[in-house]
Amino acid sequence: MNTFLETGRLVLRGFTEADADHLLALDNDPDVMRFINGGRPTSREAIQTQTLPRLLHDYPCFGTRGYWAAEEKSTGLFLGWFEFRPLDDHNPAVVELGYRLNKAAWGRGYATEGSRALIHKGFTVLGVERVTANTMAVNTGSRRVMEKAGLTFLRSFTGEWPEAIEGSEQGEVEYELTRVKWVQYA
Repeated sequence: MNTFLETGRLVLRGFTEADADHLLALDNDPDVMRFINGGRPTSREAIQTQTLPRLLHDYPCFGTRGYWAAEEKSTGLFLGWFEFRPLDDHNPAVVELGYRLNKAAWGRGYATEGSRALIHKGFTVLGVERVTANTMAVNTGSRRVMEKAGLTFLRSFTGEWPEAIEGSEQGEVEYELTRVKWVQYA
């Protein structure tokens, strides 16, 4: 197993082609996908030709990937994934934080735990200077995770949606945490 990071309860590891079934189940839960695509199902073909290649991409500035499969440490159960990827393949200064966990993992602190661990590794090992995260304004659960992980609200904005989904008319929000701020509060 290609372990990138461990916390008290999580193992974050690199994805493999063998994760296709896990991703198919995750992306076909309408509740999980509610704020991503309105809860529409994802085809196996889309997982194999779009999702997996994105999750398997290596970032030269990190010398590693930017998406990590999340497993429960005690059981090995697939919980979902975390994103901690540079916005520029060749520059680690600014990264985007994200997460997508199955419903069984919701409300158990996994998203906050994984996010905090990634932020710590980013600021102490990977050369990150700023972490950013975005979500729909109405996604209060994700916004709360960002706040618990130490990010603060930066701005509201309106993005382009290929198809409007419920809540998209209220726009999106961006949160951030800089290394300087993190050091002050660490």
